[in-house]
Parts: sequence; structure tokens; C-alpha cells
Amino acid sequence: MKFWKKSLVAGLLVSGGLWLGACGNENQAQDQTDGMVLTVSTWNYDTTPEFDKLFRAFEKENPGVTVKPVDIASDDYDTKLTTMLASGDSTDVLTMKNLLSYSNYALRDQLVDLSSHIKDLDTDPAMESYEMYDIDGKTYAQPYRTDFWVLYYNKKLFDEAGLPYPDNLTWEEYEELAKELSKPEEQVYGAYQHTWRSTVQAIAAAQNNKNLVEPDYGFLGEYYDRVLRMQEDQAQMDFGTAKSTNVTYQSQFENSKAAMMYMGSWYMGALLTNIDAGTTDVEWGISQMPQNEKGKEIQTFGSPTAFAINKNSKEQELAQKFLDFCSGEAGAKVLAEVGVVPSYRTDAINELYFSRKGMPNDEVSQTAFNPEKIAIEFPVDENGPAIDKILQEEHELILVGDETPKEAIGNMEKRVKQESE
Repeated sequence: MKFWKKSLVAGLLVSGGLWLGACGNENQAQDQTDGMVLTVSTWNYDTTPEFDKLFRAFEKENPGVTVKPVDIASDDYDTKLTTMLASGDSTDVLTMKNLLSYSNYALRDQLVDLSSHIKDLDTDPAMESYEMYDIDGKTYAQPYRTDFWVLYYNKKLFDEAGLPYPDNLTWEEYEELAKELSKPEEQVYGAYQHTWRSTVQAIAAAQNNKNLVEPDYGFLGEYYDRVLRMQEDQAQMDFGTAKSTNVTYQSQFENSKAAMMYMGSWYMGALLTNIDAGTTDVEWGISQMPQNEKGKEIQTFGSPTAFAINKNSKEQELAQKFLDFCSGEAGAKVLAEVGVVPSYRTDAINELYFSRKGMPNDEVSQTAFNPEKIAIEFPVDENGPAIDKILQEEHELILVGDETPKEAIGNMEKRVKQESE
């Protein structure tokens, strides 16, 4: 699956302009929408630039409409949103942070079925993302952003160490580089690995052609062994410290506390925004995710992000306009301009994306943006939330030293089998 695949169809402005025509002239549109408020669930609104950009652009296209965020802390997002929906919350538009949470809400009949509406839209430039939202032939969300993971690196720290910038590293090379770049006495590490289970499990699954829903997790062993070695060698911050002190990956990288960090492509937009705002002066670049073997196809993982309509929304017609705007060409232009990878991609959108000031354009970066394989982080499955919880719990037990990788992998397989029976 290629993210920079050439589009077969030239982009039509906002789903063929269907909703613009339906609203009539500008005065009619303003009369119909004046004073209307659309609420949208978000996470970390102040540090996630695409939300504000999309909201303001939609308001400009719809005079009289105000889009208001219902903001939730990123780490608590799905837990809080699940609780809100269970209590009958009427937030109009719900942001689907990942496919796992999407399937959870869709299977609970909490989202509006968009299948019939989507058939009339220009979805070809985003077809690969739309296919990921299919649940038994129905679709309950429209993807606006599609992310995949790359390796970020701090140019200054590499220069100070006299080391070449990373390019198509193997995991073995990555580990050795991290040891060379670490200065633990200064709390500067060669690498930072965030606390999410996906930083080990999703990467391992993608690079071994595995599925995290299936209780066969032996392939995780070498990945966890490496993390534990790197913690012991002080080549990266240990998990316990990162978890107990609520360390953010942004602070580690932007304050030059980590020379390398693998993270999703979404971070580029936030990083560029922070550089423009003067809150960081980090000199950065990107490279491919480390691989098991050199010379093989570049394998990473990723996931789209989408907007869905809450079944309890009182403004479903306006919410649909918002979804069409964000997931179409107009929304894609807004996202590309802030350095966020849109799901809707044409040659023109790709060119706009790479023209963003500060975006790395060297050959290695271009390769990193065109991996041969991008696996889904977590497939749609009715047992997904329960499996995710099990995998996260065992992930933490390994990294704090309460279980060996072998013990935890055995427990994962046993518990997931029981959950799926």
C-alpha cells in the first residue's frame, strides 16, 4: 500500500461541490446557518494544529457557523469519549482517533451510518483509507488524515557526536547509534521510545506480517529484548520514569533530550507549528523506520483518522457538511499547508504538502515518505478493545520488569484466546 499513489481522478472541490449547491447563494447559506454551533470532540486542541485550521476554514465557508471543540486529554481520549457516549452525550462530530475505537463505537450503534451518502462522493483519492473503515459493508466515518511512522532525528546532536544522519537503519544499527549518542549524566538519550504499546507491538506486527488480534505473539520477543537492553544500557529513558513522570514525546524531542525518536507522521505538523511559534529551535530530519534486515522493503505501520457523526447529534445535517469538507479536497489543502498528511491525496495535494516551509525534502526523507508497506495498526474486531487492554497491561509488566518477555507473551496468548472464545 503506497501513501503517495497518484490519484486516478482530479480532485473536485468539497465532494463535487454538492453541498455548496444545495445551500444556494451565500446570503441564503448565511440565513440558514447564522448562529448555528457545531461541537466536535478533539484531543490536545492547543497542540494539535489541524483541528483549529479545519474549524476556522469550515466557518469561513459557512458564514454564521461556529465550530466548538470538546477537548479531551490525548491519553484519556477514548476512555472519556466512551463514557460520554454511554451517558447519552450529544457532541455532534466525534473524532475517531484510531480504527480500534472506531469499531468499538460503530458496533455499539453509536455512529450514523454514512454508507449511502459516501457513494455520491469523490472518494477515489482517499480510497485506501475508506476501505479501512468498512464494517460488514457499511461505513460510519470519513477519513481526513492518514498517518504512518517514521524515524525523527536531531541533526545537532548527530553533528556534535560526529555521526552521519540515519539512513535505512537496521534495528541493530539503531541500537548501537543510540548507545553512542546517549549522555545519561545530562539526561540526554540516544533514543526516546514513548510508553504506548504500539511503539513495540504495532511495529513488530507490521514488520513480521502478523495480526495483533490473533493470539500468536512469539514475534514480539526480540523487540522487547531490545527495549530492555537499551533501557539497561541507558541508551533510552526507562519506561518506568517516562510513565511515572508523564513525559511527553514532544518535550523529549523538542528540548533536545533525544537524538532519535520514532513517531507518527502527524507529529511533523505540530513540530513545524512549534518551530514557527518559537517554542523550539530543534533542527530535525526524518528517516525510514529501522528494519530487521537491510536491503529489504521498508515496512512500517499506520492508521487513518476520521470524523464520525454522533447518533445523538441534534445537528446531523451540518455535521455531514463538516465531514464532507474535511475529508475532501478543501480539507486536504488545509491539512497539507500545516504539514499534516491528508487521506485525500492527488498530485497537487502532495506538491502542496512538501512545499510547506521547514518540511524536509532530501532524498532520505522522500524515501521515508514512500514506504513499500504500511500495515494497519490494529484491525477492526469486535473483541478489539478487550484485546488492546490485555496487550497494554502485559506491555507495561514487561517494561517495568515484573514479567519477562517470554512470560508476558505466554500470558498474552492465553488471555486473548480466552477473550475470543
